[in-house]
Amino acid sequence: MPAFKYRARGQRGDAIEGVIEAASSDLAATRLIEGGLTPIDIDEVQDKVGMSSDLADLFPPEVKLVDLIQFSRQMHSLLRAGVPILSALHGLANNARNRTLAKTLAGVIESLEAGRDLSSSLSQYPKIFSVFYISLVRVGETSGRLEEVFRQLATYLEREKKTRDQIKSAMRYPTFVITAILVAVVIINVFVVPAFAAIFEKFGSDLPLPTRILVGASDLTVNHWQGLLVAIVLLVTGIRLYIRGDTGRYKWHKLQLQLPLVGKVLYQATLARFSRLFALVQRSGIPIVTGLSVVARALDNDFVQERVLTMRDGIERGEAISSTAASTGVFDHLVLQMLQVGEESGTTDQLMQEVADYYDDEVDYAIEKLGSAIEPVLTISLAALVLLLASGIFLPMWDLYKVALH
Repeated sequence: MPAFKYRARGQRGDAIEGVIEAASSDLAATRLIEGGLTPIDIDEVQDKVGMSSDLADLFPPEVKLVDLIQFSRQMHSLLRAGVPILSALHGLANNARNRTLAKTLAGVIESLEAGRDLSSSLSQYPKIFSVFYISLVRVGETSGRLEEVFRQLATYLEREKKTRDQIKSAMRYPTFVITAILVAVVIINVFVVPAFAAIFEKFGSDLPLPTRILVGASDLTVNHWQGLLVAIVLLVTGIRLYIRGDTGRYKWHKLQLQLPLVGKVLYQATLARFSRLFALVQRSGIPIVTGLSVVARALDNDFVQERVLTMRDGIERGEAISSTAASTGVFDHLVLQMLQVGEESGTTDQLMQEVADYYDDEVDYAIEKLGSAIEPVLTISLAALVLLLASGIFLPMWDLYKVALH
C-alpha cells in the first residue's frame, strides 16, 4: 500500500508531520480528518530503498504481547473518551511503533470501511489476534461494552505476560542443566566411548550390559547419525501433523491437563480463564447459551471446550447451571459450589470473578514452585546417567585390571 508524507494542524493549531498508508491521497486526507487533524500538504513517499523495503517485507517484525497490551489499553482509553472506532484505529495505526501492527490495523480499517464489524475484521489476522481475543471483542460488540472488554483484555494479557515471564524464570535453571547434560552425552558418545570401545574390543571377553548399551548408543550416534536424524525429523513431523488434526489436538489438550508437574498448573489456569470469561459474559447481559458458546471458543483447549459446549446444551434443555457443570466432570468442587451459590443468590458474576482471582493466585504460586519441583527430577536423572556411564566404563576396566594382576 502506498505511503504518504503529510503536514497537518492539530485541534489546537499545532503543526504535525508524519507518514500514513492509504490507497490514495484522498483516502489519506479522509483518514487524517477522521483522526482530528486538518491536512495541509500530502505527498506520496517514493521508495528509494527498494531492496531494504523488500527485506523488511520478507522479515516483518513480530507483534509481541506487549504490543497487544498497549493497543488494548489505548483502545480502552479512546473508546471511553467517546472517540469513534475508526478514528481511534486511524490514530493508533499512524502512531504504532511496530510496523506489522500498523499494517494490520490499516487492514482492519479497510475491513471496517467495507461494512464488517470489528471482531470479523480482527479475525482476518489470526496470527496476531487469538480466538480468545476475537471472542471477547465479539462479546463487547454484542453487549455494547467494547471499552470495558478492551480493559479486560489488557488486564488479561498483562497477567499472561507475567505468567510467561515467571515460567521463563522458573525454567532457566532446569533448561541450563538439561542442555549441559545433552552436550555431555554427545561428547561422551562421539569421543569418549569409541576410545574405550577399541580397548574393550582388544580385551575380547563378554562386556557387561551397561557397557554394551553405551557402545551401541555410541555406534548409532557416530556411524548412523544420518538415519537417526531422519528418524527424529519424521517423528517430530508426524507428531505435529497428528496434533494439528481434530482428534490429535483433542487428545493432546486432554493429556496436557494430566501431565506431571505442569498439568495441575494448566488445569488451574484453564479454570481461571473460564471463570473470568463466564463472569464477564454474565455482567454483559448476553444470554447464557450464547455466552457459553463464546467462552468455549476462547478457552484454547479442545477437551475443556467440548465439556463447556455439553454444559451449554444441558442449559438449553432447561437444566440448572451447576448440575450441568457437575455432569461435565471437568470442574472442581470450588467452581461447582460457587455456581450453585451464584444461581441461588443471583451473584454468579461476582462469585466467578472471585474464583478467577483465586486460581490466578494459585497459578502464580505453582509457577514459583515449579523450578524447585523439577530439581529433584533432574537430580535423579543426572544420577542415573552418571551411574550408567560409571558402570559402563569402569566395570570392564576393573576386569582388565584383574587380568593384569594375574
